[in-house]
Amino acid sequence: MLEPPREEQLASAFVDLADTLVQDFDVIGFLHTLAEHCVALLDIAAAGVLLATPGGRLVDAAASDERTRLLELASIEWDEGPCRDCYRTRTQVSDVSLGSEAARERWPRFAPRAVEAGFTSVVAAPLRLHDQVIGALNLFRDRPGPLDGSQVRLGQALADTATIGVLQQRAVSEQLTVSAQLQAALDSRIIIEQAKGYLAHRRDTGVEEAFTLMRRHARSHQVRLTEVARQVLQGTADTSLLVRRDP
Repeated sequence: MLEPPREEQLASAFVDLADTLVQDFDVIGFLHTLAEHCVALLDIAAAGVLLATPGGRLVDAAASDERTRLLELASIEWDEGPCRDCYRTRTQVSDVSLGSEAARERWPRFAPRAVEAGFTSVVAAPLRLHDQVIGALNLFRDRPGPLDGSQVRLGQALADTATIGVLQQRAVSEQLTVSAQLQAALDSRIIIEQAKGYLAHRRDTGVEEAFTLMRRHARSHQVRLTEVARQVLQGTADTSLLVRRDP
């Protein structure tokens, strides 16, 4: 199947990232969409998103694959890495070669782990609107050479659009405060991670495949990702999702 023209992919990405004024907005699923669009549109291997709590603590929100999620979790634990620097300085972290001495001096634990995961360089873009920064987006390459400047600008534009979407949804929400909404997002993340592990064990497959199956099921049935995760954990999800059918 041929991919749609790049112009259509770009238009689709920005429409997806602007379409947040819905009743059952799912911030975790939304940020996974951001990561997926970044991988599809930019010359990168993976993307990860960290969100900040009202107290300024960074938490992992989304990643395009499992190795990136684990790397982001390590970054939070070590309190070092491009997303952390990006959030605290409120500016982009320019293309950094992860195998360089400078990277190892800057991030003594993160840089070697990133290289071990197969990444060669990283750019971090703030999730920002004017003076407000709510997190950061990591863009990882696995090939030599820096990310082209136009691609960095596109990555920042995607991050900015996603930020506007999140803040716009918060502004119109009458039921949740910003703090409560972030807590709900973190609770959703925990449920999704539990469901990934359970489904991977049940289907005897990897967690990435299990997550892909849940995302696909949520999209095809127009159900929130968090709700699919709950159904998986409760055993009430469709049999087609819970049971592996070997060819």
